[in-house]
Amino acid sequence: MVSLVVVALFLLQGALLQPPQAAAFKIYTTDESLTHHRITEAAFLRKMADVCRNVATARGKDFTLPINSKLTATIVQKACSNAFSSLLKLSTFNLAIIQTSISNAAVDRKQFSTAHHFDDEDFKNGRDLITKGIASVKVSIKKGNYLSARTSLGAVCHTLQDFYSHSNWVELGSTAPFSTLIKPELPLNNIAGPNTKTCRNCVGEDCSDNILPDVLQQKTLTSGYFSLIFSSKPAGKCSHGGFFDRTSSREPTGGINKDDISSDHGFLHKRAAEMAINATMEVLQDIRLATGDQAFLRLMGLRQTSVLAFVIDTTGSMSDDIEEAKRVSFSIIDSRRGTSEEPSEYILVPFNDPDFGPLTRTEDADLFKRSINSLSASGGGDLPEMCLSGLLLALAGAPQSSDIFVFTDAAAKDLELKSTVQVMIERTKSTVTFLLTSPFSFRRRRDVSQSQGFTSRSIPLSDIQLYRDLAHVSGGQAIEVTKATLSLATAVITDASTSALVTLFQVVRNPGIAENFTFVLDPSLSNVTVYVTGDSPVFTLYSPTGVSQSGSVADGPLGSILTVGNLKRVKLNSTGQTGEWKISIDSTSSYSLKVTGQSSVNFLFNFVERLEGGDFTPKANRPFTGRNATLFVSVTGGDSVTVTDVLLVEASGSNVVNGTIKALGATDFLVNIDRIPEWPFVVQLKGLLNDSTTRSLPSRFQRQSPTQQQGSRFTITAQPNSTIEPGTPFVLNFTLVTNATGGSYTIRARTDRSFSVSFPSSLNAGTEGSAQGTITLTAPSNTESGTDVTLTIEAEDPESSDSNYVALRFTVMTKVTDFSSPVCQIVSIKADCPVECSRASWELSTNLTDGNGTGIAGVSLSRGNGSLSLSNVMSADGTNVTVAFYNASCCSQEVELVAVDRVGNVGTCFTSIKSPSTTVSPSGSTTVSPSGSTTVSLNGSYSVSFSMCVALVGLLVSFLYG
Repeated sequence: MVSLVVVALFLLQGALLQPPQAAAFKIYTTDESLTHHRITEAAFLRKMADVCRNVATARGKDFTLPINSKLTATIVQKACSNAFSSLLKLSTFNLAIIQTSISNAAVDRKQFSTAHHFDDEDFKNGRDLITKGIASVKVSIKKGNYLSARTSLGAVCHTLQDFYSHSNWVELGSTAPFSTLIKPELPLNNIAGPNTKTCRNCVGEDCSDNILPDVLQQKTLTSGYFSLIFSSKPAGKCSHGGFFDRTSSREPTGGINKDDISSDHGFLHKRAAEMAINATMEVLQDIRLATGDQAFLRLMGLRQTSVLAFVIDTTGSMSDDIEEAKRVSFSIIDSRRGTSEEPSEYILVPFNDPDFGPLTRTEDADLFKRSINSLSASGGGDLPEMCLSGLLLALAGAPQSSDIFVFTDAAAKDLELKSTVQVMIERTKSTVTFLLTSPFSFRRRRDVSQSQGFTSRSIPLSDIQLYRDLAHVSGGQAIEVTKATLSLATAVITDASTSALVTLFQVVRNPGIAENFTFVLDPSLSNVTVYVTGDSPVFTLYSPTGVSQSGSVADGPLGSILTVGNLKRVKLNSTGQTGEWKISIDSTSSYSLKVTGQSSVNFLFNFVERLEGGDFTPKANRPFTGRNATLFVSVTGGDSVTVTDVLLVEASGSNVVNGTIKALGATDFLVNIDRIPEWPFVVQLKGLLNDSTTRSLPSRFQRQSPTQQQGSRFTITAQPNSTIEPGTPFVLNFTLVTNATGGSYTIRARTDRSFSVSFPSSLNAGTEGSAQGTITLTAPSNTESGTDVTLTIEAEDPESSDSNYVALRFTVMTKVTDFSSPVCQIVSIKADCPVECSRASWELSTNLTDGNGTGIAGVSLSRGNGSLSLSNVMSADGTNVTVAFYNASCCSQEVELVAVDRVGNVGTCFTSIKSPSTTVSPSGSTTVSPSGSTTVSLNGSYSVSFSMCVALVGLLVSFLYG
């Protein structure tokens, strides 16, 4: 919602500071209304519980969790862990929900698009957005790009959910979702024509009876008209309604939206929201069937644990480093294979000069082994290498919040990418650790290098500072070691590649200063590790009970200390950890301190932008320095915690800005920040941890974001589509708005995949303090469908070096023309099932075809535990036919086949030998011939009722299409 003043600003300058809100289910609310976030979260929780129940049943396990509105992420995660017999990660499940919900909320920036919100009876275009969005989700999953998939999924969910709030589907007495919205092959029938009158005036403020009786009786589908600016609408049409809908004052007055309980049709809000939950679950089921359970679980975040990501310099002097990278990665893989600590994904990016890449991203540990084993050191005449290019490729390809390790002994040649790399670190919240070696410190290695024609190299201090800066921004470390001691330093890789890793505390001091630091350890923590990185800093660690240990003591009462290069790693003992610890550091040189551990209790945060009317939409850039801002904070493992403080803490100092917390349920919070500071900061969360098992008093806890954030005195915004076509130029408008008047800003635009980008080199803000620019992005015509690309648009004030950016993620997608689902034709069923069902089996034969579509890519079982065999034949008319033969015990009486074509359209075929009215006769057999005629033969004195015959015939010839 927005005032007329803001509307005028929008029209004059584009989407500036607070774009008007399109009317929709609320994003966040404080009353009993169900928001887009809650609807999406509820659908995720219920669908995940449903999937886990199916898995448990198939494995012969009990799954007693009721699937209802009382589910929480913690409850579902625990139940699913039992179903899969492994610990599934709660934080990534929460992250998947948050990422999808953020993308959902972002659709409200498209406030003038009727299709995105099903306004103005724009049903065809709304459905097109949904079906194309679902296709984008599936192709992204196929490529392993789960963040892009969640981004597309969130946008789909918003439009789909708005249908139930903005149309009269609920008023028509519907009891199930409108499945036609996700099945483009089905016709959109009985939609109100352009001249069909649909509403009458509300009676005062009572709009409960404003839809015309003929519309309700004839089941005619309509939706409300909405405009922030113009009051005109077609004669007799319903309006959306509400204060900011100007059409609602034109007859017929009032509206029909069900966005919240105070809306014109708010008395139907809960029904509309429940319908939206079920419709979202229907989309999730379609995606699950199209992609398979493993990929679906990755999409939902429940199968992602740690990620092992390496960026490796492959020039001639790096032989030892490559061998060490092989050793540590192989050790992690071999020791954790088949355990809950096994990495869920492996990423490798080699670089040298002038080449970098390709990116290897795989879930197959053996493939990763082969890829890293194939690396060899060669070349490297001049010193600098394409380090930042390789790192940028890894940041774009890795999941959010990944730990990335860079191996190099050379300076970076591509220094112009520093700001882009920093932007990607901020956006992805990834941690980067540099393992920096120099062959000068190892005489034998130097001699070998020179004998082979390689130049011994050392990294200049200025370039080491570049790596230190990027490490500190990300919450990582720049570890400087010799070739000989690198194997000791890689212990940090083993530490970081564990699941449920949390950051408790982290500071950087440059220049160094003597200072005392405190941090709190809580009972949920294990494997707590303290890292002190710098030029020989002197430190002493103190436990809550007053026991101390000097940093020079390798094995002491508090833990074991590993010293290698400029790193001291303190592994705390497992007992006596709870309470407030202190560490005293004395150094005149720069140093960093980091404390990590493993725990299910963590938090996620995003800056969100407040819109008129009280709702929020996520920010894709840095917040305004000196202005207030809002954080959306979600606590994982939050069923047992109470949040007391959310702070912005200076990354390289001791300044703190306190936030005001407003709870949105048990685990989500809105945090108001009075002013964004001038200095880079981290977000710190403090609270109380309740232990319901021991009933002891709550314990203090703290967590901290490892990645630094910062504000800017100007902002840059853009509203992209989520997909682009290969070979087709995509034009994108962006807007720069500043606190000041006038001034020229340097513009840079890059992609992480070196796609063609044209953009203005500078913009002048003018007297109004704003400017608009246009960027043209072109993906090469041979780009594979499903490839994701991140476009970063940066603006910099040359006088102050202040900068801001907007980072936009796209999916490159070949235009989809096949929206038809595969078709199932039952050829025959043979069932001869005795009373003792385990003594016999039954058979099913079906033909699966895709008509003129892209062809069937795979067939699988979604129900049934028999054996499935497939063969391909050519029919008389030249159609490719997949013949599916299924055999199962008579005790397993139902089967559902799922056929997926090459673009992800799903067709299902359900068959049962059960009868709804009686049991199949012990010695009976039923056969359906290819022509469709039915024969029932009975052996013995058993009878078959008429209802049973009807039921059998119906079951044998029934099949579902997608």
